[in-house]
Amino acid sequence: MKIGAVMFFTAYSMSPAALGRALEERGFESLWVPEHSHIPLSRKSPYPAGGPLIRPYYDLMDPFLALTAAAGATSRLKVGTGVCLMNQRDPIITAKMVSTLDHLSAGRFLFGVGNGWNQDEMENHGTVFAMRHKLARERIEAMKAIWTRDEAEYHGEFVNFDPMNQWPKPVQKPHPPIIVGGAFPFAARRAIRYGDGWIPRADRLERDGIGPLIEKFRAMTREAGRDPAELPITIFRLPDDIAKLRYCQEIGVDRIVFSLPAEREDKVLPILDRWATLQRQLLG
Repeated sequence: MKIGAVMFFTAYSMSPAALGRALEERGFESLWVPEHSHIPLSRKSPYPAGGPLIRPYYDLMDPFLALTAAAGATSRLKVGTGVCLMNQRDPIITAKMVSTLDHLSAGRFLFGVGNGWNQDEMENHGTVFAMRHKLARERIEAMKAIWTRDEAEYHGEFVNFDPMNQWPKPVQKPHPPIIVGGAFPFAARRAIRYGDGWIPRADRLERDGIGPLIEKFRAMTREAGRDPAELPITIFRLPDDIAKLRYCQEIGVDRIVFSLPAEREDKVLPILDRWATLQRQLLG
């Protein structure tokens, strides 16, 4: 089971390059960065975690630029969006960004995608909240066409373009893994339909039991005619509990990702060291 970390990079946090090096030195597999282009002052959608929205949401750096800095400072660490909000992004431009980062990282990019929760934020981008899931799917399908065809075209309800060229193509073939984030069962179904993996959050899985929901996901995968081995599971925000980590390992979770605060080295490095100890216990 692989272990990675996720951080909201801000002007006052540890830098992406420094954190990337620290993670790689300790043998961790990956670094993930969330995305919010901005935070509207209105709030049609409640913050899923409850209470007021934490400050790093407002201060978050662009994930692709942050991950480029981390990739440039490392040689083995994988870098991933956790998650990229495709219903707020142009697919042609984002396809170019993904391919570019995959080249700059020598094929180390993990494309985590999700559809988000903040209605006001999406509407500022011209996205109709009720149609966000279909819009995101079409944009991802269109990007797959761009990555895998010399003359790509796509014709959908929301995305429409005639044959076009775009290079470079990604280093990873046919493209970087598209790992779909979100809750069971709806995001799980989206992962099965167009993804290469699923990202649930630990706190949401635990409401119904991590093991039972993962088994339901694998059953859904088989019913859809796909092999569960083609859809590895990455659990975000798991606590530093060795019993829970070992349980995830036993049930075949591919990767767990722990959360880091948007703080400087003096606060972050002790957390990394604690997780490095847990990683050694799992490997032992």
